[in-house]
Amino acid sequence: MPKRLRRLFQAFFPRGEEPDDAFALAFLQEEERTLYLSMDPRDRAHAVRVARRLLKHYPEAPAFAIRAALLHDAGKALRPYRPLERILTGLYALPVPPYPLRKGILGAFQVRRHHPLYAAERIRDPEVRTLVLEHHRPQSLWGKRLHQADQEE
Repeated sequence: MPKRLRRLFQAFFPRGEEPDDAFALAFLQEEERTLYLSMDPRDRAHAVRVARRLLKHYPEAPAFAIRAALLHDAGKALRPYRPLERILTGLYALPVPPYPLRKGILGAFQVRRHHPLYAAERIRDPEVRTLVLEHHRPQSLWGKRLHQADQEE
């Protein structure tokens, strides 16, 4: 519950932290850079923090795992999240199908629930795509490590 309250506060009062795009772009390849830069600055800053935590805990992390950490929330860039939508979708997850992508609040619930799928569909590298797709329900060793780094927030 404390995490959810902190997220609620951040939705209304986002931190002014600038994402370290140079750090991220140094790891990312071709179209991954465009996908990363399409993300909201708050999501990019979060992605960089997750990638840095992954490297801190696992300095031997393969490049594909770092790239997946940087892109794990890229599916949220499909449509802008308004503050109220971020709050509502963070408090409750409706069981909505991924397609067709709706407008309004239903679309926000779809993006919240299916953002790993939306990002994975835009990533060419199969190792990066697999980790992004499973980042909420990790199956592999690096998927579990990515999930752990993401949950420390």
